[in-house]
Amino acid sequence: MTGRRVMVTGGNRGIGEAIARRLQEDGHSVVVTSRSGDPVEGLRVLACEITDTDSVDAAFTAAKEELGGEVEVLVANAGVTRDTLLMRMSDEDFATVVDTNLHGTFRCVRRATTSMVRGRFGRIIMLSSVVGLYGSPGQANYASSKAALVGLARSVTRELGARGITANVVAPGFVETDMTGELAEKTRKEYQAAIPARRFADPKEIAGAVSFLASDDGGYVSGAVLPVDGGLGMGH
Repeated sequence: MTGRRVMVTGGNRGIGEAIARRLQEDGHSVVVTSRSGDPVEGLRVLACEITDTDSVDAAFTAAKEELGGEVEVLVANAGVTRDTLLMRMSDEDFATVVDTNLHGTFRCVRRATTSMVRGRFGRIIMLSSVVGLYGSPGQANYASSKAALVGLARSVTRELGARGITANVVAPGFVETDMTGELAEKTRKEYQAAIPARRFADPKEIAGAVSFLASDDGGYVSGAVLPVDGGLGMGH
C-alpha cells in the first residue's frame, strides 16, 4: 500500500480514533483533529473547529507542516447530534447539526481539494450513517445532514473525478462506542433484534472499510455509499 498523508477529523475518540489508528497501521502518515486539540496517546492531534472556516484553514496549514506535505486523504468524521422529536426540535437544534455535519464537512472538503487538484490525487471519505438513508424518529436534523453527504460526494466525484480524486461515503450502523455503551440493556436488545447480524459493529470494522477506500485498491471506487451496518439498512 502506498503511504499517504491523511487527516481524520474528529479522530480523538470512538470511530474516528479507530480509523486513525488503522490508517497508521496501514503505513499512512496521519493527523487527527478535535475541537480541543488535547493530546491522544499515539496520535498527532490538531485543534480544529469545523464550523469555522478560518479554523479549518489553519488546521490544514498545520497538517502540511506536521506531515511534510499537503493532505492527500481526508476522512471527514467529525459530527454532532441533538436528538429530539420533530415537533420539539428548535431552529437551533436543526441548524447546529447541519452546520457541523454537512457544512463542516463541506469546509474541510473544499480546503482539501485545493491541493488535491494540483497534485492530481485525492481520497475523500465522508462518514455518514445508516440513519441518513434509513431514517430515524427523533433525528430529523441528523438524518438530513448525513443524507446530504451522499449528494456532496457524488457531486465531487463528477466535478473532480478526472483529477484523480475519489469521494465516497461510509455509512455505519450501530457501533460499540461510549454512546451506545450508555444505552439501557432493554434498548440495546431491541436495536440488536432489528439488525440481521444481531450485534453492533466493532469500530475496527468501520475502520476497515475506510482503509479500503483510502488504499490503492480503492482507486476506481467513487461516488459510492458503503454500508457497514450488519444488514440493517440493506444498502438503502
